[in-house]
Amino acid sequence: MTTTAVLPAGAPGPVTDRTVIGENLSLPLFRTLSGVLAGHPYLKVVVDRIEDTWHLLDTAVHPFHVNYIATRVLGMELTELDSCLDAFNASVYMDPERRFLLGVLSLHTDEDAEGRERPFLVLETTEADTMNGRLLEEFYTFVRHRVDGRLPLLLKPANHGQEHELAAISDVHVPRILGHQLFGNRTRTPLNPGEAVGRLRYFRTLEEYTAAADGLGWSDIVAMPCLPDDVPRVAGFLNTSPGTPLSHTNVLASGWGIPNAIVRDLERMVDADVLDGAWVRYRVQDDEITLVPLAHAPTLEAPAWHQQRIRMEPPLLEDVPALWLHRLRRADRDRYGTKAANLGELHHVLDSRTADLTAFYGRPRPPRADLYGHLAARLGAKDATPEELRALAADFVAGVIAAPDGVALPFALQHRFLTSSPAVQQGLGKLKMALELDAVDVLDALCLHLQQLIRNTPLPEDVSRQITQALPGGPATGRRLVVRSSSNAEDLPGFSAAGVYESITTVHGADELLDAVRQVWASLLSPRSVRLRHQAGISLDDTYMGVIIQEYAPADLGGVLVTCNPTRREDFRNVYLNCSPGSPETVVDGTTLPLQYLYNTVEGGGRTVALGSSGQDLPVGTRDKLARLALTGRLLQSHFSDTDVDHPLDIEWLMTDQGDFRLVQIRPYAL
Repeated sequence: MTTTAVLPAGAPGPVTDRTVIGENLSLPLFRTLSGVLAGHPYLKVVVDRIEDTWHLLDTAVHPFHVNYIATRVLGMELTELDSCLDAFNASVYMDPERRFLLGVLSLHTDEDAEGRERPFLVLETTEADTMNGRLLEEFYTFVRHRVDGRLPLLLKPANHGQEHELAAISDVHVPRILGHQLFGNRTRTPLNPGEAVGRLRYFRTLEEYTAAADGLGWSDIVAMPCLPDDVPRVAGFLNTSPGTPLSHTNVLASGWGIPNAIVRDLERMVDADVLDGAWVRYRVQDDEITLVPLAHAPTLEAPAWHQQRIRMEPPLLEDVPALWLHRLRRADRDRYGTKAANLGELHHVLDSRTADLTAFYGRPRPPRADLYGHLAARLGAKDATPEELRALAADFVAGVIAAPDGVALPFALQHRFLTSSPAVQQGLGKLKMALELDAVDVLDALCLHLQQLIRNTPLPEDVSRQITQALPGGPATGRRLVVRSSSNAEDLPGFSAAGVYESITTVHGADELLDAVRQVWASLLSPRSVRLRHQAGISLDDTYMGVIIQEYAPADLGGVLVTCNPTRREDFRNVYLNCSPGSPETVVDGTTLPLQYLYNTVEGGGRTVALGSSGQDLPVGTRDKLARLALTGRLLQSHFSDTDVDHPLDIEWLMTDQGDFRLVQIRPYAL
């Protein structure tokens, strides 16, 4: 049996504490004390400025800097530390006159001019550390003098604030490397954790995949450079090209609970171990990705989702008018669709300012009773009471974002259109019969025929009139409109439907508007959407499509944020944000590699994860605005996550040419 281990986890250390104080660091000593994180050996260090010495922590014994300082250096009990943890953290991470400098040394390799492997060390602090330039230079110099001079040492700023501080210091005195330079092109990256046993199907090109797509089943693990959005529900995904956790395919992987990762050297591994077509055990964790070939084809039971039945409220088809989004609330999703209802709810939150947007921070985070103090610091009101924080949070959110204007068309209009055409009704009857008989061989042809019928069947006059008169002044030729889908069969527990339905972003005039509405309606009957809903037990009779009509808003920047760290689900601090110039669609559909950021919404600060296709970072002022947007997303989570304030949100947004943010979609992020 061959085991291909990627990003191996560190082995458990001995009980004996091998922590070293005051010694110079050689490579053998580093390896003795280090653990492994994200595939790289690392060692925690504590510099004591008063004693002019440093502590090299045995990683297996001391997982936390502050615990070591409190108990081993200052003689505190852990219970005493827990009672003042936030104040203690502030004293070691934020005080400009702090006694201790805390950081991590990690070991990396690159190649010299002759192609020989060369090890080098990277020194960094935690993401919440606010070291100024003077302290960063002192920290680097102290460590440089005590590390084997043959090992290059680079300082990696842990957040945007440290990058700004280092800009005034010569990189000759403090050599440095940025996070995206160190990790942006790494060979292996987890995207969605999980484990699967299945048959690996490796496709080198999209053409190879297309030729075999009809034969893919629930027990397959699909590997290719970049998975298409219409990939069927399978056991796991593997990408060989760079990507982002916020792409449509990874949102699907998250919603389906299947493993997904980037393994850029997969072709070499496949060829070496003859993995294409082999049965494997595939596992993705935060710091480990493994592919283990199996000696024999396993006996597998159909996954739970094969028997899963998604519960949804029946649609309400009574004759109701098209309404402005600001007149909708979440309860209207059964008439106008989930997307429209959530945007209507957002209007209410911003206009009324009565929603409690602080509940996430009120949740206990042991040993902390709550995070209200951290929220007060983020809002610039250090001593605010919980009641005052609610008002401040509502004002903050209303000052950062706007909800988009637009009109929502109800399910009733689609229902009247479908029932007006005998040909469409006959086609729907055939499709329902095929679904009941599980006649998959004719399913695609029936769906494609129905879609063509819907796109080309004339609208009843009263339906056409309601659509064209939905916007004041009608769809004037000079106005560019956007027509978006808003189904009741999306954003459901266990069924996200990310990227499944169509939206049309370039619409001018009445004729194009009517065509776009029919195209959005037709997307409800695409072969892929019908198959996915059928697998989840969602009845065709219960599935309807509302439509949102909006004026096009030019955007300098667009993107997606999720109010969690998708690759580290236990991280309650960070919000993950992707963006690229223009529309957010380029981020989620994978046509552009976006800039990627993590913003800490507890202690503050942000860092750049990857530069994507742009090759350069955004200006400081824009990154500061994104930090405010990230905090806004976290605050909205308290209201839109319903009963569990820890459940993250998935938010699509635009930044206009005026620098204002508009949210174009808000929904639960599938975990």
